[in-house]
Amino acid sequence: MKPELSVVIPVYNEEAGLSQLFNRLYPALDALNLSYEIIFVNDGSRDNSVSILAQQFQLRPDVTRVILFNGNYGQHMAILAGFEATRGDIIVTLDADLQNPPEEIGKLIEKMREGYDYVGSIRRVRQDSAWRTIASKAMNRLRENITHIKITDQGNMLRAYGRNVIDLINQCAEVNTFVPALAYTFARKPTEVVVEHEERAAGVSKYSLYSLIRLNFDLITGFSLVPLQFFSILGMFLSVGSAALVVLLLIRRFLLGAEAEGLFTLFAIAFFLMGVILFGIGLVGEYVGRIFQQVRARPRYVVQTILQQTQNDQKHD
Repeated sequence: MKPELSVVIPVYNEEAGLSQLFNRLYPALDALNLSYEIIFVNDGSRDNSVSILAQQFQLRPDVTRVILFNGNYGQHMAILAGFEATRGDIIVTLDADLQNPPEEIGKLIEKMREGYDYVGSIRRVRQDSAWRTIASKAMNRLRENITHIKITDQGNMLRAYGRNVIDLINQCAEVNTFVPALAYTFARKPTEVVVEHEERAAGVSKYSLYSLIRLNFDLITGFSLVPLQFFSILGMFLSVGSAALVVLLLIRRFLLGAEAEGLFTLFAIAFFLMGVILFGIGLVGEYVGRIFQQVRARPRYVVQTILQQTQNDQKHD
């Protein structure tokens, strides 16, 4: 039977907190009085997460499915695999670390029933470390100015999507993408709601400063050509400025004669220009790398097995 709600949860090395997640998630969904399914996607966990998920599937096979990857492909690939398996009209994504309380899912569903097809969430009081909060806000501001995608709290995975948005996402074959931003571009009527935020129930965060920068770099280069255009304009101004500097130095050479006082200034200018060039090469390489990954047409992820209730099991029940 087709459920009304599908909940997609990526899992990566979360054995310490899965039991707490189960104890809160299933009662919260049961209290909504609607049909639902929960799709856990194990993203190559190296701990005991797979065994715990398999045990939970045995306990609630009627509403639980588990997708097992053969390796680690990243959170967003896990979410995309979950999207392809969903059957509900409303799809909600949730992290397994309980920083987003499962009890807040009802808020998103109420908003979806008002006619919205994409509902993002904004953490009321963030329980992250100070550096992560500051870095995330700075990246959000930069990303919005470049891509014009208005996501107030891009690091919050608690979001709801309409069936129309999910169907369009499932048609995409991008190797690297940021799911909330992709959904925003397809949504006809997006909105956001404020939700509660809690400290991680157990385990440690999988995001480092590097991964946060890497994620935003993928987001910016995947949804906008502004960085390339900005660099082209910067290169034009630097070229004009460099030519003017050469003319000035020639004039000074003929009028004042040879001089050595400005040698270190020239070194500083040269090093600055070399830094700009190297940054530009890296930026172009980022776009070329995305093209390289796309044209190889390799699978974005490989599913090892799926734990789900078969039709014969349902008939037997």
